[in-house]
Amino acid sequence: MKLIDSHVHVVQYIAGTGAGGELRSIGGGMARYADGQVVRMIPEQFHSDSFTPEQLLEVMDSNGVERAVLLQGNFYGFQNYYTYQAMKKYPDRFTGAAGYDPYSFHKDQIRRYLFEELGFRIEKFEVSTGSGLMAVHPDFRIDSERMDEAFSYANDQGHVVVIDIGKCKGPSWQIEALRKEVMRYPDMKFVACHLLAPSAKDEACFTEALKRLTLPNLWFDLASVVHNCREAENPYQQALHYVELAAQIVGTDKLLFGTDLPSVLKEDSYENCVGYIRRSGLLTEEDQEKIFYKNSCEVYFK
Repeated sequence: MKLIDSHVHVVQYIAGTGAGGELRSIGGGMARYADGQVVRMIPEQFHSDSFTPEQLLEVMDSNGVERAVLLQGNFYGFQNYYTYQAMKKYPDRFTGAAGYDPYSFHKDQIRRYLFEELGFRIEKFEVSTGSGLMAVHPDFRIDSERMDEAFSYANDQGHVVVIDIGKCKGPSWQIEALRKEVMRYPDMKFVACHLLAPSAKDEACFTEALKRLTLPNLWFDLASVVHNCREAENPYQQALHYVELAAQIVGTDKLLFGTDLPSVLKEDSYENCVGYIRRSGLLTEEDQEKIFYKNSCEVYFK
């Protein structure tokens, strides 16, 4: 079966920004926020403070993954030009998103460079309170005039918009606002990351959110679903339950396989990330082909 990983990252330098301020490397794949918090950014197996396209390809090739979608976020810091270089060097393996802060004073010039000069066709917005837009703009709203202008620009350019709305029930988890904007731009493709990031305790609100977001132009990637269920007695079983619920509510046509490399390898193997759904017997071969390959082709590579 062909595979596309719809949610990965390459990292030239750790240069993130979040609720704890700037995030910078302190060596060995570790980094420190301005508030003193220390976090592991790059898994120990890479012996580095970066995650290169070549390292990503090695992991992909070892697991039979044909192509990947390189996404952006404030957690590592925007890697726009590095992502562009990876796409140009390996055009048959990668496509990618550009990211920017819509509050930037020179956002028009930034967009002109990223989307009109470099030619990105995917836009990624991370909204979360930990390391997304809401971490540095506490009053952020998905349906604000500022974001509506950003979505309008993306719509006019024919772009795909990828959005990470953070943890289930958190301030950035603005389901109705997201629904409003997705419906406002029916001709534009939206992708919500992490299957809305439910924890093991969030089944009721997660189920209701999926019902509200069953829309013809909205897809969901499955990156880090197991990680977000890590407090469950059996995280894989809980994650599979959520995938099954999503398949029933939004349909297998709307689900995209993704992993969140490299961070996911801090606690799991890529083989498990690829294999836990395939080995479960939960889905038919046809549905697996959609989730692991065909849907990503439709959204990102068509």
